[in-house]
Amino acid sequence: MAHHFALAVFILAFTGFWSMCAADVGDFAPCLESLYRSWPPKGLVGTPICQRYQNQYRFATLYSRPRRTPWFSAYLYATPEGKRPHTFWKYEPQLAYPGADGNMLSFPLGHLDQNVVESQGVELDYINSTYSRGHMNPSLHHKSHEDRASTFTLTNVVPQMAGSNDGPWKALEQNVNKTLGTYCLGDAYIVTGIIPYQSDEPWLRNHRVAVPEYIWSAYCCPNYNNSLPKVLKDAFPTYAAIGRNDCNSTEEIVPVNQQAKKQFRGYDVRKMALETLEMYLKDRFKTVVSVFYEQCSQSN
Repeated sequence: MAHHFALAVFILAFTGFWSMCAADVGDFAPCLESLYRSWPPKGLVGTPICQRYQNQYRFATLYSRPRRTPWFSAYLYATPEGKRPHTFWKYEPQLAYPGADGNMLSFPLGHLDQNVVESQGVELDYINSTYSRGHMNPSLHHKSHEDRASTFTLTNVVPQMAGSNDGPWKALEQNVNKTLGTYCLGDAYIVTGIIPYQSDEPWLRNHRVAVPEYIWSAYCCPNYNNSLPKVLKDAFPTYAAIGRNDCNSTEEIVPVNQQAKKQFRGYDVRKMALETLEMYLKDRFKTVVSVFYEQCSQSN
């Protein structure tokens, strides 16, 4: 399995270089405002995508072409307004055609071009599977309808078990929303990504889309209200979490709460310091992973 993972990393590096000529694929330069200090997370290798919707850049994604899922999505948090949008699922045309327009497009109702099928995950991959489409960048963390709608692209989702997506992970997203909305002063930056299996990795539809073992998330709020309740003293300027996406995974990273409701048992989320998250990422990816510039330093 180790040599397959190494091969995947090599392919990721190659495809990232190959697509440098594309406007919004291959370079984070157009969407650096989504990133703290205009600094993309370091250590993971993939294809950068500046996710563009209705001619505006919305967020940044590091995409794995072999896995057909993102390694992570990074975005600027905004206090949400309104309800979850009713919108069509979308795809990234430049992954299929490097010279295509950079705006994400809704999947057509009829025949889907084979170049799209081969270049990224598609709706058929998730239909009749046991996994839901789990947002890396959730619509809940955005204000405008357009920003929320832009998160419904399959280049921003991974196969996520419902016990995680509808349970502890949903609670985490809501808790982050409440915490940042109440105590963060100014901009807040969030990066959400995945941790792959070390071996025997499950896939959707005969090796079409890779399923992650864990999902992680971290935020950076450099300016915040100093009058924090005691329970949140360690939650600023950074905080992180790792969630289980497999109820049968071992408990070295995230312990299982045996008292949880049956449908959510084994999909626990463990909150932790940013340094602890990066330690686990280094251990699993065998390389140093830095999520935020100088770990979200407040110095100028």
